[in-house]
Amino acid sequence: MNEHIPTIVSGTLAGTVARLVMLRVDYRQYPGYPHGYVTHLSLGFIAAALGAVAVPAILKPDYTAVTFLALAATQFREVRSIERKTLEHLDEKELVKRGSDYIEGIARTFEARNYLVMLTSLLTSIAFQLGRGPAALLIAFLTIAFARSLMAGETIGDICEVVPARLWFKNTVLMVNGISMMTVGLKEMREKILREGLAVMIIPKDPNARAIIHDLGQRTAIAHTAAVIMGTKKDVDIPEFTPMARKDPDTGEVGLYIVPEEKDLEALILAVKRTPVLESARSKPLRTQAGRLAARRGRR
Repeated sequence: MNEHIPTIVSGTLAGTVARLVMLRVDYRQYPGYPHGYVTHLSLGFIAAALGAVAVPAILKPDYTAVTFLALAATQFREVRSIERKTLEHLDEKELVKRGSDYIEGIARTFEARNYLVMLTSLLTSIAFQLGRGPAALLIAFLTIAFARSLMAGETIGDICEVVPARLWFKNTVLMVNGISMMTVGLKEMREKILREGLAVMIIPKDPNARAIIHDLGQRTAIAHTAAVIMGTKKDVDIPEFTPMARKDPDTGEVGLYIVPEEKDLEALILAVKRTPVLESARSKPLRTQAGRLAARRGRR
């Protein structure tokens, strides 16, 4: 067994480093607490150790030990449930909510990252067993780079144009260009919104993008991201300042309204562009014959 210790150590180390690379705090503010780091790094270490031990177990051979991989997969599925419940509890206190679709996407991501850790440690252990240090180092670097590339994902800026929009009132109805947002009864509130509010139009580049921003969960995620990055003057007793994204039913374009802490239109455009495209909102109507036909007729 001693001859397999370097193989196990190399795989476990590579997998743990991969989990550390994939663990970061960004504008989504999660995980943003010390115990969250401990939990996810510990799970990453366990996943890495299981992936690394699989190679010596097969070489022994002890195929029964490999069944621990299946057991680990079952346990990691529980990670998604735990993260979902945690984020749902956090969302109850958010003034601008993430929404259930955004939460489900984050929960799936945390589950998937443990599988990426197992893959990294398994491939690194195989490379170390076959070619020793240099090969293992190369494979570890490539798999970690691959895992990190999966973190980027597609954003609203990749599929839509985000441009400034006119914020105005039609009698008491707040408008973003030609899209009705809500009714604001108090004159003082209307004046403050016009003075301090910002608005942008999110214009889809193709029918696929139009289908994505049509999704209510995706629009909720856009409003939440804008509020987190820009800040918002909304409070529990000021519903008029609630950031919202509404669709023009005729064009499929989406108007976003927000009263931010700092009035910076360029920053708002960048914030909207970096909103991730949710897995639940992904749609590819152009891949179907009916979708392509509808798109051609719509351009006439």
